Amino acid sequence: MREKSPLTTLCYIEKEEQYLMLHRVSQKQDINKDKWIGVGGHFEQDESPEECLLREVKEETGLTLTSYRFRGIVTFYFSKGDGSFSGTEYMCLYTADGYQGTLSSCDEGVLEWVDKKELFNLNLWEGDKIFFRLLEENRPFFSLKLTYVDDVLKEAVLDGKKLE
Repeated sequence: MREKSPLTTLCYIEKEEQYLMLHRVSQKQDINKDKWIGVGGHFEQDESPEECLLREVKEETGLTLTSYRFRGIVTFYFSKGDGSFSGTEYMCLYTADGYQGTLSSCDEGVLEWVDKKELFNLNLWEGDKIFFRLLEENRPFFSLKLTYVDDVLKEAVLDGKKLE
């Protein structure tokens, strides 16, 4: 089996002040276990970010995107405090406001439309809360680096400047 690409996409599909969220409850070995995230996944060989986005959204939701926007690049650096593991993922973050098709079930978890004002009540990664605020502010394209040690956010750097 080919090693997974460190390049990924993530998309928040919008409708009527809601995002389509994926509650990751289905897979036992899942870094996102029990978290709420958008839909997306790892690039396959020779894919562009948009090709990956469209494929992953279709696979996970049954929907075909007709209108989407590249919002930012998020660099995740994960490590274990004991030095046993470290890794980096580069995520292309999108929002989408147009789609066709019928929502289907997802084998990675449960899909649910969630009011944007309720997002922070969900079990989210700490860093996701930062990019949700950036999306809410309609910030122009951004670069965000999130450093996690033992799944705890230790540092966030936005456009080269450390966030407090």
